[in-house]
Amino acid sequence: MTSLQTIELTEYQPVTFPAEAISPEIGQALWEKYGQQVEVQEPSFKTGGRWRLTAQGWVGHIPLTSAFHVTLKPKIELSNLFRMWEYAYRLNSFKLLEGLVACHSLPEFYERLAHVLARRVLERGRKGFYRAYLAETDRLPYLRGRLAVQPAAPGQVKLACHFEEHTADVADNAILAWTLDRIARSGLCSERVLPAVRLAHRALHSLVTPTPYQAGDCVGRVYHRLNEDYRPMHALCRFFLEHSGPSHSPGPQPMLPFLVDMARLYELFVAEWLRAHLPSHLDLKAQERVDLGPTHAWQFQIDLLLYEKETGDVRVVLDTKYKTDTQASDIAQVIAYAKIKGCREAVLIYPTPLTHPLDTTVDGLRVRSLTFALAGDLEQAGRAFLQELL
Repeated sequence: MTSLQTIELTEYQPVTFPAEAISPEIGQALWEKYGQQVEVQEPSFKTGGRWRLTAQGWVGHIPLTSAFHVTLKPKIELSNLFRMWEYAYRLNSFKLLEGLVACHSLPEFYERLAHVLARRVLERGRKGFYRAYLAETDRLPYLRGRLAVQPAAPGQVKLACHFEEHTADVADNAILAWTLDRIARSGLCSERVLPAVRLAHRALHSLVTPTPYQAGDCVGRVYHRLNEDYRPMHALCRFFLEHSGPSHSPGPQPMLPFLVDMARLYELFVAEWLRAHLPSHLDLKAQERVDLGPTHAWQFQIDLLLYEKETGDVRVVLDTKYKTDTQASDIAQVIAYAKIKGCREAVLIYPTPLTHPLDTTVDGLRVRSLTFALAGDLEQAGRAFLQELL
């Protein structure tokens, strides 16, 4: 049996390995399939004859093959990463992360959160999964529901009927089943948790039609007294589906990577933190689309906009940047957004203080940089950021 080799990388910290530690085939596969997540430099005179790997602003776990895995660690404290997730995916209102902040690794956190979802699914299964009436049309040997008005074919003995089927094969359940399947194939659950995940998946598998779902399918859903307990389960599903990437491993049941784009997480976190702490007279809109041109040939997505509720005026354009310095293109972009929206202030938000903070005026528009720090106490950092912003 081939032993498992796992290497660990931390965001933006280059790590070198002896040439013999990573085969050329593995190095090429990592570069081809995960070059966006890991910068791969093969052994050469520039690297001293060693492999040089650098994580590129992503954290998670890559099962490149059954024998070679890569763990991508965050540069911030794990506890703060978990708090960011709690805000970004609105898990705090469900108390889902209680006791999980003390996890010592990403795989441990993933596994324990998967166990939470599996237990909730099994608990709902014992009560009975949610069912709904869905409209159906079929030819039956008996009358059911309403008879479809249509000419009968010669010799036709079955009746075309419109009726409603009381079924558990609905999206609410199918989302759970799809997510549990992805979790079971992640390779991140130990034998302590995997049986519960598989049991929960089997409980749903026979009830629903296998259908792929995305993280966006977990939001904006309608809940009522019959399915209210699905709300926290779908919040967990959104988390898992958001970070479950396509498989690059061979085999009929390949393992799936768990990958977190830290720039995207930072944007979500800042948005949800602001949403929870803004004064009542302000409203936050995220990812607002702006169309340009008479035929809307060009579109822009603006990260964050602060509106005055009473007037509907845009007060400030906000753009999160998960980096340590400002580039001219970032400044030009946020200025363009502010000009399009007709506001008088634009702010670039960074996770660490800049060496050269920005605060200038361009044609009557104030452009500045602010910090929502990810080191230390996030709530304290958020309050300091909000005070400077307003």
